[in-house]
Amino acid sequence: MTPSLPPVFPDRYDALLLVTFGGPERTEDVIPFLENVLRGKNVPRERMLEVAEHYYHFGGKSPINEQNRALIAALECELNAQGPALPIYWGNRNWHPMLADTLGRMRADGVRRVLAFATSAFGSYSGCRQYREDIERASTEIGSGAPEIHKLRTFHDHPGFIQAMADRVREALNRIPDDRRAAAPLLFTAHSIPISMAETSPYVAQLLESCGLVSQAVGRPGALVYQSRSGPPMQPWLEPDVCDSIRQLHAGGGLKDLVLAPIGFLSDHMEVVYDLDTEAAALCRELGVNLSRAATVGVHPDFVSMIRELILERTEGRERRCLGTESAGRDTCGPDCCPPPKRAPVKSAEAR
Repeated sequence: MTPSLPPVFPDRYDALLLVTFGGPERTEDVIPFLENVLRGKNVPRERMLEVAEHYYHFGGKSPINEQNRALIAALECELNAQGPALPIYWGNRNWHPMLADTLGRMRADGVRRVLAFATSAFGSYSGCRQYREDIERASTEIGSGAPEIHKLRTFHDHPGFIQAMADRVREALNRIPDDRRAAAPLLFTAHSIPISMAETSPYVAQLLESCGLVSQAVGRPGALVYQSRSGPPMQPWLEPDVCDSIRQLHAGGGLKDLVLAPIGFLSDHMEVVYDLDTEAAALCRELGVNLSRAATVGVHPDFVSMIRELILERTEGRERRCLGTESAGRDTCGPDCCPPPKRAPVKSAEAR
């Protein structure tokens, strides 16, 4: 596996690769896409079909692809205006454009040395190492002449990410009536992962630090909750669940308004629009709670500028900016960093 490298001399890289999760574009894509996502994982097929219904609810099209295109367009403007003027390529882990296809096109274009930006702010097996493994797998598939790829660091405490998320939270708070705003709880949400994965990664510590930094920026405390669990029931995953937390807040009495801020996600993709805008929103309506959901960072100018800064750290030795302490020593990924979680055995629905 190609290691991350320390800052190098200018002009040593000739392209930027956006590496993302991917998503279906139409109904016929949904099952093949989910089979790619779940290949090798102990997730029951009935759970896969349940998740497929989330996509069918939106006509089989994930919003993630248009959001990636918007991010590429914003980055192109940023790099063309401010430099470095790197061409941007896009490759997905689970659906078209697939990473291997993109690497093949890069080889044909004469691209030799590449920086990769993965759309994940937090360190974990699925949020960092798995991206690296997929890049390595695609490079092996391409074979001779495949470009040399170095992944940019994670950025959970970079000022650009924190400022962008704080702006999104302020926008959500401002949608609540003035006389009720101070009483509205703030819940930050992130993707739940198996506890076995969390115990071998900085995921939870980095999330807590990001939540604390955003809370400090907006002058309001917030709690971290989780969403989008997908593993077998017998495997422990991070809790509390966002909907369970909403019910608990409501049971305490006096809950009129609530802000949900999906800090663990960079764009308003399917797990945000279904788990929060559909399921959590339906629960809030049932409980009579006014929900104000903060947007993800998306193409916020501070976030786009942050990506350019990460590039300059590697191409020009630009000073590394961070607001917390959990990123110390996290610029490179060692051979034992963020190993895959232990897989729980799958039992049939009847056995469960």
